[in-house]
Amino acid sequence: MASYSNLSEEEALKKMQKYCAYQDRCHQEVRSKLLSLHVYGDELENVMMLLIQERFLDEERFAKSFARGKFRIKKWGKIRIVKELKRKAISDYCIKKGLAEIEDDDYHQTIRQLITKKKLVLKEKNEFIRNKKIATFLQNKGFESSIVWDIIKEEIKKK
Repeated sequence: MASYSNLSEEEALKKMQKYCAYQDRCHQEVRSKLLSLHVYGDELENVMMLLIQERFLDEERFAKSFARGKFRIKKWGKIRIVKELKRKAISDYCIKKGLAEIEDDDYHQTIRQLITKKKLVLKEKNEFIRNKKIATFLQNKGFESSIVWDIIKEEIKKK
């Protein structure tokens, strides 16, 4: 299949090596970038294959760094992380490996920290309504409802 790109396969490969070296990328992101550079067909597939062989492109590594980063920096819960990884067409196996990067203790500690922060900004006097708002906030960030409520209940018992 003829390519309408001004880039040779070698030039496309070099561009994608830089693109992948800057930060971990998933296959879907690299494929989209190649298409935007007008690299199609066999050339695209050859570049993808070479990037995988040379370990510039690794879905498992991507899933791990994505999960770690979104959890530590953006404070996303596992549900949100899974949803975003699925949106990027990451396999269930790689998603599982990515989630394994998040320690349960860190996860629960992050939920506790977010609860404490949210309590400081809520003006609600009614404890039931305040806890409901906190739980909704955490669920919107992708944390599991059951874990959130277990921790909120723990906090109530400490009083």
